Amino acid sequence: MTLNSESPSTSNRDWFFPSQSFNVPRSPARRFFSPYPRTTTSFQNSSSNFTSPLAVPRTLRRRISHRRRIQNSAGATTDEIGGNSNDAVLIQSEDCPSSGNKRTTSAHKKYTDFVRWRMACVIADEFSTLNARLRHCNISDSIDIIDSTPEHNISSASLKITALILSLMMLSLPLVFIKYMEYISNVRRQLDNTTEELSLNKRLAYRVDVFLSFHPYAKPLTLLIATLLLISLGGLALFGVTDDSIADCLWLSWTYVANSGNHTNSEGIGPRLVSVSVSFGGMLIFAMMLGLVSDAISEKFDSLRKGRSEVVEQNHTLILGWSDKLGSLLNQLAIANESLGGGTVVVMAERDKEEMELDIAKMEFDFRGTSVICRSGSPLILADLKKVSVSKARAIVVLAEDGNADQSDARALRTVLSLTGVKEGLRGHIVVELSDLDNEVLVKLVGGDLVETVVAHDVIGRLMIQCARQPGLAQIWEDILGFENCEFYIKKWPQFHGMQFEEVLISFPDAIPCGIKVASSGGKIILNPDDSYLLQEGDEVLVIAEDDDSYAPAPLPMVQGGNLPKNLIIPKTTERILFCGWRRDMEDMILVLDAFLAHGSELWMFNEVCEKEREKKLTDGGLDISRLANIILVNREGNAVIRRHLESLPLESFGSILILADESVEDSAIQADSRSLATLLLIRDIQAKRLPYREAMASKIHRGSSSQGSWREEMQQASDKSVIISEILDPRTKNLLSMSKISDYVLSNELVSMALAMVAEDRQINDVLEELFAEEGNEMQIRGADLYLCEGEELSFYEVLLRARQRREIVIGYRLANAEKAIINPPAKTERRRWSVKDVFVIIADKE
Repeated sequence: MTLNSESPSTSNRDWFFPSQSFNVPRSPARRFFSPYPRTTTSFQNSSSNFTSPLAVPRTLRRRISHRRRIQNSAGATTDEIGGNSNDAVLIQSEDCPSSGNKRTTSAHKKYTDFVRWRMACVIADEFSTLNARLRHCNISDSIDIIDSTPEHNISSASLKITALILSLMMLSLPLVFIKYMEYISNVRRQLDNTTEELSLNKRLAYRVDVFLSFHPYAKPLTLLIATLLLISLGGLALFGVTDDSIADCLWLSWTYVANSGNHTNSEGIGPRLVSVSVSFGGMLIFAMMLGLVSDAISEKFDSLRKGRSEVVEQNHTLILGWSDKLGSLLNQLAIANESLGGGTVVVMAERDKEEMELDIAKMEFDFRGTSVICRSGSPLILADLKKVSVSKARAIVVLAEDGNADQSDARALRTVLSLTGVKEGLRGHIVVELSDLDNEVLVKLVGGDLVETVVAHDVIGRLMIQCARQPGLAQIWEDILGFENCEFYIKKWPQFHGMQFEEVLISFPDAIPCGIKVASSGGKIILNPDDSYLLQEGDEVLVIAEDDDSYAPAPLPMVQGGNLPKNLIIPKTTERILFCGWRRDMEDMILVLDAFLAHGSELWMFNEVCEKEREKKLTDGGLDISRLANIILVNREGNAVIRRHLESLPLESFGSILILADESVEDSAIQADSRSLATLLLIRDIQAKRLPYREAMASKIHRGSSSQGSWREEMQQASDKSVIISEILDPRTKNLLSMSKISDYVLSNELVSMALAMVAEDRQINDVLEELFAEEGNEMQIRGADLYLCEGEELSFYEVLLRARQRREIVIGYRLANAEKAIINPPAKTERRRWSVKDVFVIIADKE
């Protein structure tokens, strides 16, 4: 049967039913999913079979055909309708053409509408049936799952109980282990019948203590292990009392450990009990962690505050020890480093870092860009030496301790031994301050070529003798030893090879050559060499200049020295010298003085030591009084701060008086200086009252002059008659003596600090200082201008220098008659000026 092609398209389209989506009510969501596969079809698969009327089931077509036969008034046969609903409709459409009767067309339309409605009803009924079947399938699946749940619950419950028991066993295992160890220890004691053996638990506790103290990361590692154990035990316990998985329980246990407030959301007795226990353990864990962190931070700050951290420096100056000389030493090093833009000085002593920094901050001088770093430690410990980068220091200064000289030198010797034991080796040299000259040989024997020694006590004693014989020499030594004015420098100048020293002497407009460092003699320094000495390759020139970069050679000037006056011989006269106080190196001072003074000179010793004990001390020091060639010893016993004891001495007859820092009070600088100052004032007052023109000065007072002015005038008059040299230990006492102008002085600690600083900057200078302070060789002197020129003669400084060379002397400066200070290395050396015979020149000449 075929379709009519001429019929409207709408008649054919009305018979096709598009696939529609129906809102079938779903079964409620299931909490558990069935593990078995489903056998029912989905709604989409069932509904896809009804996309066309041709796909209607056979039972549905039979119902539609039966109802059509009842309502069809045209008398269609049962066979025409019963085959296929779609074929019946098409047959009737062909029997009822569109151009036929209107009645037939209207009936056909009604019939079509009726068929559509009935088919829709039948499809809805069929969908209801399918939905019921689907519900039945879901219920069956749920029943299967419910039937299988008890077996699953039984296995899960046993696993949770096992986890809970395991957590409790692990929690109680340490207690059982400790009890077992005690039991084993008791059994061993009973078997061995001994009570002295330690128990195993004490041994275990000892091993734990050793582990925690020996390993630096033992405490953090123990805390980490405790945290992991707590999280694991808490997770197992939570898994045993809740329905969550083991991963969720471990995470929940960590949250309880990290934040104790998270356990408030727990429900049930078991979860709450476990969560509270884990939270309590977490509080303990975090308390211990905070304690460790706090201790680590506090220890770090304490190490910084106490100076325990390592110094990462190189080419720095390292000072080991602490004494009163440290302030002057730091000041000199700061001045020396100023031309370089500053440097670094590291101080290590057995003192608290904060105390050292506070004392250094109180020092009244400018550091000039130099950084001072303090560290606490002992120079006898290699670990402490490594902490201050001792192997990278360019110079190491070992200060002598205040107190007993032998103990101080013994400690210095041990320090040198520690320094020579540094595995990395030393880049710089060692400058050791010693208190006794007898210990110098031993220190040099231990240190070898690395060590340069400065015997402070011996240097000051020799310097006091020189200054007593030549007033004003102390101020010149301050200018030369310090870095503020002029100092010694050694440098190589290749252009001088083959030149004589006489030509080199006038080749520096801003420096004065003083000697030659001979390369062929192993670097030996020759002070004041002959004019005919030819400089060889490798020789270096020793000069006095303001700074190492402030001088350079220039073309030779045209200078003629001229002739010296005839009176070139300076006869030695007998002298009378007084020593007030007793020093440890008294025998050395006596020997030096015996070499300088003329025959028949007298040395008076006034102190509290009895005469027999003096002789014993001098003999023990190696002095044979009977072999003294030029001086006669006169002993007087008394206290230098008691006026009646001093009045028993002929103070007006002494040409030089040396007030020594007494051995009994030399440990305290303030007490020693107070004693020296009191002795100085008493001696000056006694001398002033014994002046021959005392009555004339007294008449001036009655005429209206002030008593204070007259006292100063009397003191000045007394100082013109004799020279008093006071040994000052504290630099603050210097201002008192400078203002009073009643004494020349020797600032011992400051001068020693200057010498240490110079040797630390250049170790070769130590050879120069040793020769200038020795009994033989060259020394620094002050001589009158009448030995080199005539009154009113007009000469340049170079001409005076060449005249002095006729006596093999080197003039390094001068002091005018009305000036208070000498000028070392004067500028404009070629400028001519008119000199006076009252002027004095500072020279370097041989002691003979």
